[in-house]
Amino acid sequence: MTVLKNIAKDRILQITVLITVISLFFARPRFADINFHTLWSVATMLTIIQIYAYLHVLDILAYKLTSIADNTRKLNMLFTALAVIAGMFLGNDITALTLIPLYLNIAKRYKLPQILPVTLIGMGANIGAAFTPWGNPHNIFLVSRYNVSPLKFFEWSAPYLILSLIIMLLVFLFIPKNEIPTQKTEPIRISCPPTIITTVVFIFFFGVFRAIDIIWPLIVAIVLALAINPRIMLKIDYALLLTFTGFFIFISDIQQIPAIVNLIHDMVYSEISTYFASTISSQVMSNVPSTILVGKFTNYAQALFLGSNIGGFGSAIGSMANMLVLKSFNQHGSVSKKKFFIQWTIMQFAGLIILTIVGLGLLIFRI
Repeated sequence: MTVLKNIAKDRILQITVLITVISLFFARPRFADINFHTLWSVATMLTIIQIYAYLHVLDILAYKLTSIADNTRKLNMLFTALAVIAGMFLGNDITALTLIPLYLNIAKRYKLPQILPVTLIGMGANIGAAFTPWGNPHNIFLVSRYNVSPLKFFEWSAPYLILSLIIMLLVFLFIPKNEIPTQKTEPIRISCPPTIITTVVFIFFFGVFRAIDIIWPLIVAIVLALAINPRIMLKIDYALLLTFTGFFIFISDIQQIPAIVNLIHDMVYSEISTYFASTISSQVMSNVPSTILVGKFTNYAQALFLGSNIGGFGSAIGSMANMLVLKSFNQHGSVSKKKFFIQWTIMQFAGLIILTIVGLGLLIFRI
């Protein structure tokens, strides 16, 4: 029942279901338009991520790193750096849900700033998740839709990651070095055998690049989750899988309506227009469904990659991780929620503007 309630409460899924039902009045979906490779890839990613979350891998890393922090700047840098790295492998959603409560517990204990660090953790998670094909669900779609090789993907993501980190380092220079007590490491233990096995399965997840059939990593991941603890399967974000399915159906329908097809084609007639269409549409419909929609009508894969990942900044619905950051702060923060939302929004849109310029430069100069 909890799983069903979580699915029913998902706002993006609710919107997806609404527009999908409306589209059914105009056309009938074609089975061939549903990208099952993407769906199985996303399911594999979500399963592996939940196994890692159950094994407390991120928790122990966070406590180990923060045990060496002796001032506020170092603490912020360590948490943000961990958010970037965790985002690469565990995705921005799990990273935000894990690290933000951990930081806020420390912040409340020693009366440390909360707004800027939490914002940076969320932004770091988004930046890190953009670097790998499995970090963001829409990256999986991009790799599958355009059959992007590992080398080509990292040719796109590495310059974006490097420039984003340089910008974040400049932000850290404005954080004061106020001394804080060294954090004690919490007694958290991880079980090595299942962690090693999960990592092996994670390597098999490169099936997203079509090296092997993705159904095998999915089966192995599910069997592993059931073997470790069957309740792990209850934690999977089934709403996201249904959102993907709904948008495949919706796009299959609208592809059969000439007027809408012509309108979208007019919006993505070039690399730059595709880039801005993806970035802007992410602000109002989130970057996952936006990528699926725009991706069905353009062949400018790099522009869509940059636009969808940068579009995760800005509005609260630009990325699912953004909503989770706000939710986590509302649950664990001890300062004004209104003040946090205002300052968080300002920083998010500042990041969106700066990174939009960065992405545009990457496209124009072919970096």
